[in-house]
Amino acid sequence: MISLAQKESDTNLQRALERHDKAVRVFGGTMRDPFVTLAPDGYYYLACTRPLKTFPNSLPGMQFFRSKDLVSWQKLSPIWEAKDSEYGRELMDAAAKRNTHAGIWAPEVHFIDGKWVVVNTSNMRMANILVTKGTDLTGPYTEPMGLNVGFHRDPTIFVDDDGTKWMLTDAVEIHKLKPDFSDFDGFRKLIGPSDRILGHEGVFVTKIGSKYVMFGTGWSTDNMRRGTYNLYYCVADQVTGPYGPRQFAGRYLGHGNLFQDKKGRWWCTAFYNADHPTLTPEEAATTDMSNSAYTINKGGLTLVPMEVYEENGQVVVRAKDEAYRYPGKDEVQKFDIK
Repeated sequence: MISLAQKESDTNLQRALERHDKAVRVFGGTMRDPFVTLAPDGYYYLACTRPLKTFPNSLPGMQFFRSKDLVSWQKLSPIWEAKDSEYGRELMDAAAKRNTHAGIWAPEVHFIDGKWVVVNTSNMRMANILVTKGTDLTGPYTEPMGLNVGFHRDPTIFVDDDGTKWMLTDAVEIHKLKPDFSDFDGFRKLIGPSDRILGHEGVFVTKIGSKYVMFGTGWSTDNMRRGTYNLYYCVADQVTGPYGPRQFAGRYLGHGNLFQDKKGRWWCTAFYNADHPTLTPEEAATTDMSNSAYTINKGGLTLVPMEVYEENGQVVVRAKDEAYRYPGKDEVQKFDIK
């Protein structure tokens, strides 16, 4: 089991999580794009981008973790290796032709119809879908679309109340999927906020009350790696839109995902993405962040408590920790956050 117990006791972490008022770093190490989901078996599952050195022979792979309490994490064996996959071999070949190393980026895990569905992109922009043959996330797998998923940034899966399956990609295109994930089902549409683009990556959708809430990631200055890496959202009455204006979900929460814990409380994942050492919230308050990439997140997985609710037809998503709640002075779009 892996935890931060060496630096902070499990008891203190559990108490911090129970308070649900401040960000809590629950997992050390190197990771990006953390995705957490609570499965029917009572475990939280964590997927994330991992360094190539993590995997055998430094070949592309995926490795997941699970936890009963969000404190102690069990490392699951590398469950997918590129050499054993048609998609993986094609990915490595594409990278070799460009004189670089292939890498799996931004994997997500979704428990759907009694099986795990894994989606990912890559540094070659090639995306993939894996489906387990049973309820075990460690496989075995099928690749129902073969090489036909195509080139997409950060695919995510959303299943509507009527069972319709959707893939959202590229911040954002929405594609209808066949029920067995064997192909796209013909419908494709560009969607987004009514007033501007949502962001450039890390899109996902969740249902909050009666509303569809679509999240996406962008830099606060609208310029790549300038400012802070933030999470934004927009709201619609159906998943295909139309969506309302872009709203602010949280600072330093870019490419995080929202999930509910066993008590129904909302959290957002966060990670280190910056070009400078981690700042304290106090240092961040006096730092000009407009010309480079900054964060207050340390390496590993940080969980940020969120307040999420629908009221009078409006959806509110806010970080409870004040260090994440408010936009910075570098934020181009102006928000009225209380």
